[in-house]
Amino acid sequence: MSVGERAASSSAVAPEEDIDRFDAEARRWCAEAVAKVRAEGNRSSDTHLLSVPLPEEWGVDLYLKDESTHPTGSLKHRLARSLFLHALCNGWVRRGRPVIEASSGSTAVSEAYFARLIGVPFIAVMAQGTSRDKIRLIELHGGRCHFVERPDQVYDVAVGLARETGGHYMDQFAFAEWATDWRGNNNIAESLFAQMSQERYPDPAWIVATAGTGGTSATIARYVRYTGRQTGVCVADPENSAFLPAWREQDPSVTTPLGSRIEGIGRQRVEPSFMGSAIDQMIRVPDAAAVAAIRHLDTLIGRKAGAGHCPVPGAVGGLHGERGTGVSAGVATAGTMRMGSPHCGVPLGTGFSSTPTVRFSSSVAHRGKPARVRPSRYPFHVIFGFRMSATTSSAMRTTVEGSTSNWSSKKSSGDRTATS
Repeated sequence: MSVGERAASSSAVAPEEDIDRFDAEARRWCAEAVAKVRAEGNRSSDTHLLSVPLPEEWGVDLYLKDESTHPTGSLKHRLARSLFLHALCNGWVRRGRPVIEASSGSTAVSEAYFARLIGVPFIAVMAQGTSRDKIRLIELHGGRCHFVERPDQVYDVAVGLARETGGHYMDQFAFAEWATDWRGNNNIAESLFAQMSQERYPDPAWIVATAGTGGTSATIARYVRYTGRQTGVCVADPENSAFLPAWREQDPSVTTPLGSRIEGIGRQRVEPSFMGSAIDQMIRVPDAAAVAAIRHLDTLIGRKAGAGHCPVPGAVGGLHGERGTGVSAGVATAGTMRMGSPHCGVPLGTGFSSTPTVRFSSSVAHRGKPARVRPSRYPFHVIFGFRMSATTSSAMRTTVEGSTSNWSSKKSSGDRTATS
């Protein structure tokens, strides 16, 4: 075909029609839904930052961020609000179409709440072993639970349900770090530092968090850098979780054959929202230590907490304080704590005795002299401020001795040591 023939053929083709998909009714519904979600945030107060009494001579300030005081009692309430706003403004959530989520329960509780708030159906895809309390709360907020046999099946099943129903798969694991405004806007990091501003150690030496989606640690790590702080960010990982080995090997494709027994944290794969490049340290926390620590916490402050956010029994001793010389002041915080909420309790049906006996002890060089103390070691998002020399920090050692039932023969001795 000659050049002239090609030109003539081209001119004979009908021009493409413009496409207009503007839907005034859909836009009005979206505006109303966004307004409802924002209004809910406006009338909700911030969560408390609790102080735990410790001996004055330790020079340690310990705080707990109590995220259970959200309207749903779930520590994932902030995330669920952000996910819904993100999805609504992207045009993903539509009137009358269901929202589907893969969850271990806590996020689904809050998402069911927001789905009912804007008037759309909600389906939570969860493993069969999810606690009955979480299931009850999801259903209380109008959600429906779809169960799968294994935790690693929730992702594909959620995608399939969204396709079958014409709904939207929220995918907290992919979008947790996208949806949350890490620069501020009352995210957990901004809230935490604002509440610490009048404490004697307003800037933490360490912030310790656990990883479920990875969104909390990503938000805190980014905010720390954004605000120019010298705070280190540590992620504590339970047994059988892929986050720590993947971070160690710098290989996000790492997986584990078994799931975490600590409900809500630890995954068999590295979730997309986990920002490993922003994390300064990771620590493996024995499950027995996590469960024992929340029981010990109850004896100190009279509050129930869930095992799912138990950063490090012995985190003060385990974290390195050698950031400079001489005396360093700071706070270590373990993110967001589950407290007082029944659906965030310890899942005792996973091999742990209902009454584990655990002894916490530390060998601490205080002012140049060894001293025997019995500091409390909390699993879950906590905050501790401390003043100690590099020598003192490196000398701290925590030994956890626990008696549990139904352990494998390899773990039946009951002696487990957690170190950095």
